[in-house]
Amino acid sequence: MRHRVAHRKLGRKTEHRIALLRNLCTSLITHERIITTLPKAKELRPFAERVITLGKRALDAEPEAALHNRRLAAAYFQTGNSNRIPDGGYKRPRAPRTAGVSALDKLFSDVAGRYTDRPGGYTRILKLGARRGDGAELALIELIGSETKPAHEEEKKPEKKRRFFARKKGEKEEPQKDADKKAAAKGSSEGKGTSKKSASEEKPKTRRSKKSADE
Repeated sequence: MRHRVAHRKLGRKTEHRIALLRNLCTSLITHERIITTLPKAKELRPFAERVITLGKRALDAEPEAALHNRRLAAAYFQTGNSNRIPDGGYKRPRAPRTAGVSALDKLFSDVAGRYTDRPGGYTRILKLGARRGDGAELALIELIGSETKPAHEEEKKPEKKRRFFARKKGEKEEPQKDADKKAAAKGSSEGKGTSKKSASEEKPKTRRSKKSADE
């Protein structure tokens, strides 16, 4: 019987699996869509939706209850700097906030407010097919309402400077340049032919001179 057997182990132990889900949840809230394997995406869906529910509860709750929900939600993200000093300390630079802290701020300030009228179902999973190499099935998991943002914004590569003799694709050369090239090609071919003839004519002369020298 399959009693009390829930969730996927993902080939990891408990601590490793929880750390993996926290990292994925942090990336999902920060970027609003990520690409991962299908089993990980299916495990991430309830994990992330539980956090969004905590954020929704904190919107209408009293300050003490909102703080309690915020502390509960912090357990679903990467841990922040535990040794972080707020003012940096004496002659010490202020420690930067980690991705988990910024994701938690975004959840309570932006993401939770989008789904006030939606009773669950905050994410969507789209299958992308097999991955080249190991054949693992990939999936795109995204927050509903983030369809307008591209999954991966391609960086614009700087255009290479073309030299003076280069031309764009599709441009045709002028007829004069074509004629000049053909004439130059003919001249080079004629020069090669004459050089070959002169070499062939010189060979028997050298042979005759050798015979005369022997006689």
